[in-house]
Amino acid sequence: MPATPAISLDPAARRELLERFLRYVKVDTRSAEVSDTFPSTPGQWDLLRMLEKELQELGLAEIELDSHGYLFASLPSNLPAGKTAKTIGLLAHVDTYPGTSGKDVKPQVIERYPGGDIVLPGDKSQVIRADKNPSLARCVGQTVITSDGTTLLGADDKAGVAAIMTLCGWLKRHPEVPHGTLRIGFTPDEETGGGTRFFDVAKFNAFCAYTIDGSLLGEIEDETFCGDSATATVTGFDCHPGMAKDVLINALKVASHLVELLPRDKAPETTADRQSYLHPVGIEGEVGRAVVRFIVRAFTVEELKAREDDLIRLAKQAEAAYPGSKIAVEIKEGYRNMKVVLDKHPQVVELAMEATRRAGVEPTLASIRGGTDGSQLSFKGLPTPNIFAGGVNFHGVQEWVSLEWMAKGTETALWLAYLWGQQA
Repeated sequence: MPATPAISLDPAARRELLERFLRYVKVDTRSAEVSDTFPSTPGQWDLLRMLEKELQELGLAEIELDSHGYLFASLPSNLPAGKTAKTIGLLAHVDTYPGTSGKDVKPQVIERYPGGDIVLPGDKSQVIRADKNPSLARCVGQTVITSDGTTLLGADDKAGVAAIMTLCGWLKRHPEVPHGTLRIGFTPDEETGGGTRFFDVAKFNAFCAYTIDGSLLGEIEDETFCGDSATATVTGFDCHPGMAKDVLINALKVASHLVELLPRDKAPETTADRQSYLHPVGIEGEVGRAVVRFIVRAFTVEELKAREDDLIRLAKQAEAAYPGSKIAVEIKEGYRNMKVVLDKHPQVVELAMEATRRAGVEPTLASIRGGTDGSQLSFKGLPTPNIFAGGVNFHGVQEWVSLEWMAKGTETALWLAYLWGQQA
């Protein structure tokens, strides 16, 4: 029986990982909630084309950047003749959260982090407080990367992008590590919920995949929220304010009243763990008409419907408080809990746990209080759990990442490639 290979990132590979990450975060790939194009913003194309060129330089096969901004490539199997293994995929998304600027990101690299608070140099009022970020205590002595406090960092998910690209280069340099065919995929617009809209599972052609898009060291995420969106369209009655008595119905006030009626114990800021929430994310309009946009999240479909029923009930209350107003609530299905699918393919998660152990980290199964491309891909026939990439405080200017955690995420993916190859 051949000896188990040594799989770890040496200092040169870690420098490569860091340099890739710093290069990628400087590309503004902020996505947009409302857009007439897909991807939703041109900056995503800039990074995708950069990655396409780098994949070509690494010598990968079947590289294709399609018209919808999906970049696929293959790292062919190097197993002995006559031996075949299931093809697995590794995925990351190139866009960043639309609600926080990703323009002119100026990364701050703190080598040998000494512990304590981190003041962000571009806006010194922004301080990553150690008492509010307990995970920082696990990173003392490590290399910690932040933004300058005026933008997000982009570790979500450029840490995953950098990990996959580093993995490709490492495997090309280490042909002694046997693996089956790996499919590589970089996707747009994950942050807007549209990341899999045009994803061709048949063309990707893998048995399963792993999104390298998680957070804390050692976390393997096999469960997500179920997620829907909702809109409440308020119709009032506009007229000249000088002749408005007993006639005017202000849709903006009705919409504001609806938001005020929302249960405070069912909001993201008051819930945790497996608790569900109903969250207003936008309001716009004029006196005659206003629209409130919501997201609804729960781990079960039954609880998801309960939150949606709350919204419908409260809309009727708001109508009653402003006689003559009308509120039309529309629910749009988003994604469902991927655990339903992954439980039918236990080996997919089991090998992720074993790969994490092989990388020298104790794995933990975790649930995502949010979504991931893996949710929709799993229901499209591609079982796809999520692997940690090391980033913390996603979506805000206090986002940070540990280089060592990124490296362990990369090593976990390398071990996955090896372990799946051993299933041949």
